[in-house]
Amino acid sequence: MLKQAITLSQNLLATTLLLLLFGFGFQNKSFASNKIIKDTLSFKKYKGKVVDSKTKKALVFASLTVNGTNISTVTNTQGEFLLKVPKKYTNSDVTISFLGYTSKVLNLSDFKTKTTIKLETYIEELSEIKIVVKDAQSLILEVLKRKKENYFDKLTTMTAFYRETIKKRRSYVSLSEAVVEINKQPYTNTKKDILKLYKSRKSTDYSRLDTIAFKLKGGPYNSIYIDVMKNPDLFFSKDMIELYDFTFDKSTKIDNRPIYVINFKQKEYVKTPLFYGKLYIDAQSLALTNAKFKLNLEDKEKASRIFIVKKPKGAKVYPVEATYQIDYREKNGKWYYGYSRIQLGFKINWDKRLFNTIYYTTMEMAITDWKNNITKKLIKPKNRLRSSIIMSDKSSGFSDPNFWGKYNVIEPEKPIESAIRKIKKQLKKRKNN
Repeated sequence: MLKQAITLSQNLLATTLLLLLFGFGFQNKSFASNKIIKDTLSFKKYKGKVVDSKTKKALVFASLTVNGTNISTVTNTQGEFLLKVPKKYTNSDVTISFLGYTSKVLNLSDFKTKTTIKLETYIEELSEIKIVVKDAQSLILEVLKRKKENYFDKLTTMTAFYRETIKKRRSYVSLSEAVVEINKQPYTNTKKDILKLYKSRKSTDYSRLDTIAFKLKGGPYNSIYIDVMKNPDLFFSKDMIELYDFTFDKSTKIDNRPIYVINFKQKEYVKTPLFYGKLYIDAQSLALTNAKFKLNLEDKEKASRIFIVKKPKGAKVYPVEATYQIDYREKNGKWYYGYSRIQLGFKINWDKRLFNTIYYTTMEMAITDWKNNITKKLIKPKNRLRSSIIMSDKSSGFSDPNFWGKYNVIEPEKPIESAIRKIKKQLKKRKNN
């Protein structure tokens, strides 16, 4: 039974999170309409940064939500945010929250041209949070048992921003961004989420890819597939739980609510690469609020077989990083997928070359708005993204400063801003030629 559970987990990981295609030549695949529809809704922009009040350290992936709406965004790896709000909501309050900190509520009228928001660590002794469940594994089972009552049980239509980058060592060689529509299925059923590409832009510098095509398979699908509570069989089915050791860590707070922290790692006798990391569980409802974990890469050969679809002759490819994060948000007592991030690193050793090549890729997606799908209408089959897609090159959007219009996006980090500037220069040069 345990072997079957391991096989199931690895098969799911392989078929859904296979991200890399290596091969000679380059083929672009058309997978959805990229038609840009003119935005008609007026909005106002708010920029700023969220930091620790004492250390001034940037708070990465902090959440900002416009109260009374489902509009939200997250800070980037430098703590910076860009929030677009329809003008009818410009007198609303915004809740800023981050794990282990006291949430802050500010009115949009208090936001300056560029606001620095300081959050304070929760001053209550976290050790005083009483752990009423002594067995960490039993707590995880209870979390899964309460999935139907803790998570969205209705079909919702979500708007999300997706970003996908590839770096060769420290330099960006590919940048993809998209606004995605999602038919998010209820957590009470096993139906797959349905995605549609609304807007996208991509640019790749193929001259820096060592004559091999380094492409990501799956795109936005990878981001939603690590929704632990929607797809528990990949991580913590009843059989899979037996393969892990669970222990309690020091408790914390988020949105001023006590949170259990659970460490997990695969048992020593399990040799197949599985996950290890931390799970954050709301102490009151026993809902999973956050998960941060990595794939065990100790056995490089086995880990390599999980990810690599195809590779050129004379090259050995090994993963050097596989990090995952997912954050949930709460609305009226129900939790839902809010943000996820996947970071992967691969080393390529060539038989006839002195130096190796290292690539890093990051995929992140944030839900920026959602509504209940009362009509039950789903995205038409012809417009649906396939889980096997490879985002095609379409860089024209980089020359348009208003490309995203009213849609909320994750503020680009400084290196990405630099990459976008280079893309714009290249496009301008091509136009002049």
